[in-house]
Amino acid sequence: MNKELIVKYLNNQCSPAELEEVIRWVKNKQWSEDAKDEVIECWKSACDNVEIDDQRIDSIFDNILNEIETDNTRYLQTHNEKWNYSKVIRLISRVAVILLIPVLLLFSYTISVRNKIAQNSFQNLTDSLEVIAPLGSRTVVQLSDSTVIHLNSGSKIKYPQIFNGDSREVTLTGEAFFEVTHKKDMPFIVKTEFLNVAVLGTSFNVSAYTNQNIIETTLVKGKVRIENAKTNEELGVMIPGQHTNFNISDGTIKTSTGEVDKFIAWIDGVIIFEETPIIEVADKLSRMFNVEIVVKESIMDYNYTVTLIDEPLYQILDLMTLASPIKYSILKREKNPDGTYSKQRIILDKK
Repeated sequence: MNKELIVKYLNNQCSPAELEEVIRWVKNKQWSEDAKDEVIECWKSACDNVEIDDQRIDSIFDNILNEIETDNTRYLQTHNEKWNYSKVIRLISRVAVILLIPVLLLFSYTISVRNKIAQNSFQNLTDSLEVIAPLGSRTVVQLSDSTVIHLNSGSKIKYPQIFNGDSREVTLTGEAFFEVTHKKDMPFIVKTEFLNVAVLGTSFNVSAYTNQNIIETTLVKGKVRIENAKTNEELGVMIPGQHTNFNISDGTIKTSTGEVDKFIAWIDGVIIFEETPIIEVADKLSRMFNVEIVVKESIMDYNYTVTLIDEPLYQILDLMTLASPIKYSILKREKNPDGTYSKQRIILDKK
């Protein structure tokens, strides 16, 4: 310890670093007689005219010792605070981890379930296909088992991309002709809203438009079983050349045998009417040409027998006016609020 540093301390001029050095010196000296002598000597050299005694010297060393004690106390407090804070943080972290485990498990389970649901939904979406034949057109669909389906105008068929299980099931709205590939252990089932048709391998036609009260089934070859879609009651087994009409209202069924060409000629663009009521003629023409044909009450009892082969609509209407005392008028198409136009409307009335 140099004398200049002691003088600085006595005059309260020490920097923090110098004060620490003085404190270390006092700790080492342990307030010995040698330490007192050094302080007295420094004091006398710095203050020539001031008397100093042992009491004054003891007071100076008490001040230094107080600094030491204060420093130690601050260190211990700071150390303890840091230790307590760290300990609390570690404890909280452990508790948080324990509490978080169930949350993480629940979150993991939820994500797993959601992914599974999404995967199943995507699988269902990709496996289920639907083909629509718009009004005024026909289309042909070939299924994965090589079955061929001819869809008539305004019809749709829904089917799986690949058939699995014990049967091959499709859902029909409208009219379609089926050429089913034979599979003995895997029957082919056509489902409609009110009637189901089950086959093994055959060719047949089903007409089940939503606006009709009659579901028609025509068998060309093979064998089919028809059943009520609501009750699963078997309604009968058809043989080739048979045509059945199932009445949706009362659940009755009528069967006839004979020429089936008129029921399947539409596949080739041919329409055959044999004593067909004009209201049925108008309904078929409306679907074929995507128009709305309205029949007035005055001509409801008219029937038509004619074969049409890819004839344009207005030519068909002209032929009808030649064959019977009717007239037709074409109304102007109206513009809808969304900017589209209504269907072409045609009125059939008596001349």
